Amino acid sequence: MLNISKDANGKNLTVGLEGRLDTTTAPMLEEELKASFEGVEALVFDLAKLEYISSAGLRVLLSAQKTMNKQGSMVVKNVSDEVNEIFDVTGFADILTIE
Repeated sequence: MLNISKDANGKNLTVGLEGRLDTTTAPMLEEELKASFEGVEALVFDLAKLEYISSAGLRVLLSAQKTMNKQGSMVVKNVSDEVNEIFDVTGFADILTIE
């Protein structure tokens, strides 16, 4: 189960994720992002309530990063220790901007 909240403010978009980002929920997030990218120059992922991320979830974040590299910036905030460990092990800690 994944809850996605979006807060658009001009050219800034904050996406809050709550629950599990895995094979089942990643396509849902991908669709939400595709529908929201237009005109966005600053994308923030708030992962304060994200419990788990799988390789499918990592792929969606990587895809979002590639899109934002072309049109602005992307930041990942409020990462839990569990999710941060996954970022470290997979090398995503070096790819993503984590605050």
